[in-house]
Amino acid sequence: MKKIFSIAFFVLILGLPASSQAATYNLDADHTTINFKVHHLISWVNGQFKQFEGTFDYEPGKPETWKAKATIQAASIDTGVAPRDKHLRSPEFFDVDQFPTLTFESTKATAVDDKHAKLEGNLTIHGVTKPVVLDVEILGEVKDPWGNQLAGFTATTTINRKDFGLTWNKTVETGQLLVGEDVQITIEVSGMKAGAEQAPAAS
Repeated sequence: MKKIFSIAFFVLILGLPASSQAATYNLDADHTTINFKVHHLISWVNGQFKQFEGTFDYEPGKPETWKAKATIQAASIDTGVAPRDKHLRSPEFFDVDQFPTLTFESTKATAVDDKHAKLEGNLTIHGVTKPVVLDVEILGEVKDPWGNQLAGFTATTTINRKDFGLTWNKTVETGQLLVGEDVQITIEVSGMKAGAEQAPAAS
C-alpha cells in the first residue's frame, strides 16, 4: 500500500506545472530616463540622473513574479546649470563623496490591471532608506528590428526630500522657501531581455 501511495504521489508531482518564472530585462540606458522636478520659488527646476543600471523581472499577468532594482550614480545629476549641479553634489545636498549612489529595490506589485500597477519598494537616498510606491503604466512588449525583446513602462512617484536628509533651504524676504520639499519623479523605462543578442540600435 505504501508503495502504491509513493508511486501515485511521484506521478502527481511530475504532472504539476513548473513554477512560473519571469523573464529578466536589463535597463536600456539609451532609452531610459530618470527625471525629477522640484519647486524653486514660483517656478520649477527640472533635472535627471544620467548614469544608472538595473534589472527587472517581468511576465505579463503574473505580478507575483515581478521584481525591479536599480542603482543610480548620484554625481550624474544634471539640471542643465553647472553651478547648481555642483551645489547639489555637495554635502549640503546629496554629498556624493560620502553617498555615491541612490538605490531602489522592489518588494511587491499591487493594484494590477492590464495597463497599470503599483510597485512598492525601498528607496535609498543620502544613506536613508524609506518605503515608496511607484505608480506604473504598463506600455507593453515588442521586438525591435534586430529581434531583441523589449518591455516598457512609465513610473511616477512623489517624495519629500527632507525624509531622506536633504534639508538645505533658504527663506527669502517674502517668507517663502527657496526650494520646495516635494520632488516629483518620472522614470521612463525601456528594458531588453537578458541573454538576447543585442545588436546596436539605429535610434
